[in-house]
Amino acid sequence: MNYELNRLGIDALNAMQQDMLQTARKGSSVVLLSPTGSGKTLAYLLPLLEKLDAKSDALQALVIVPSRELAIQTADVACRLCSELRVCACYGGRPAMEEHQLLKGLRPHLVAATPGRLLDHLQKGNLLADNVQTLVIDEFDKSLELGFREQMNDILGMLPSIKQRILLSATDTEDIPAFVGTRDYVRLNFLDEETDDRISLLVIKSPEKDKLQTLYRLLCTLGTQKSLVFVGYRESVERVGGFLEEQGIMADIFHGGMEQRDRERALYRFMNGSVGVLVSTDLASRGLDISDVDNIIHYHLPLNEEACTHRNGRTARWDMKGSAYFILGPEESLPSYIVEEVETFSLPTKVPKPAKPLWITLYIGKGKKDKISRGDIVGFLTKQGGLESSQIGRIDVLPHWSYVAVERAISRELLNRIKGLKIKGQKTIYALAGH
Repeated sequence: MNYELNRLGIDALNAMQQDMLQTARKGSSVVLLSPTGSGKTLAYLLPLLEKLDAKSDALQALVIVPSRELAIQTADVACRLCSELRVCACYGGRPAMEEHQLLKGLRPHLVAATPGRLLDHLQKGNLLADNVQTLVIDEFDKSLELGFREQMNDILGMLPSIKQRILLSATDTEDIPAFVGTRDYVRLNFLDEETDDRISLLVIKSPEKDKLQTLYRLLCTLGTQKSLVFVGYRESVERVGGFLEEQGIMADIFHGGMEQRDRERALYRFMNGSVGVLVSTDLASRGLDISDVDNIIHYHLPLNEEACTHRNGRTARWDMKGSAYFILGPEESLPSYIVEEVETFSLPTKVPKPAKPLWITLYIGKGKKDKISRGDIVGFLTKQGGLESSQIGRIDVLPHWSYVAVERAISRELLNRIKGLKIKGQKTIYALAGH
């Protein structure tokens, strides 16, 4: 299949992606180690797409990922790269029967899936893997850890035709279980090309053990910058997120105990800039391709160096810059593995009031199933909504509905203007998603 880089707004590949492309084209099995934000998804998808046969109805490649969000994002990138590609994301948190019906009708060339859901489909015969020749294990240090190993072992045993294995991670490990297959890997290690020079490390000292007021004042100081706040526990996510909302800061929460639709909505609003703060467990530290996070805030300190690496990797992606703030209570100190120079950040005596994000999310009750595309939405909002293209931000078209970032200042006027109008000849609901 052919792919189009310009659909992702990319003009040229970086050195890692070029090296990966040339290596994978030879059919070699590859272990790719590269920092977070360096473009690993694109690096393996390009040679993978070249090998897929669009005329076939057979499943030809599998991508195994450790989280639902990474499955969704991987499928989205593949679809945007190649319109001929039939791809499906499979993951827990939604009915397996719904996915079964989707797989039956779609007959995908490529499936991106979490281990548990993939194993379920293989065991039930919903996916026929006889023609799968390429296997990708993304975040393999996570996907192959003890919690997933039994499932992964069973999955690998049901893939009889694998010829090429591609393993990817942002942290180095020699531990690749024997059940994965060949030991004859080409190892591409780009971890020396660290992003540390693009991430400013800063310490903020909280006068109290409870750091909520310090966090609030920091976020007020940062204004409309996009900030990802990491805490250690789900209960803490709820507590911190609730406090920030009470104080007038527009924040969403994200953790593994939430319903999938609520998790997706929180991510979309954070990605499109209509919410400036996302409070999360370490679930958000891997696999989320959010290109413009300005700040990482360690409300609770990372458990270890690897966790710190993945958290900080959510900022300074590609060639951008970012900051990582460590909020320390009276009895806390920086972990010993942080050897870089860390600056002390002093909050101003008087902080500004919480700033509202420049964007807000418009919900449109039609999606891919209704033959709605990004182009349809842009045309509708410019022609019937009277918007300039600069007043429209990120657009996410999901199976049954769509999310669009629009300028907050004109959002109410827009809603009144399009109320009752049809999009692509179809009546639907328009609403502002929260806040």
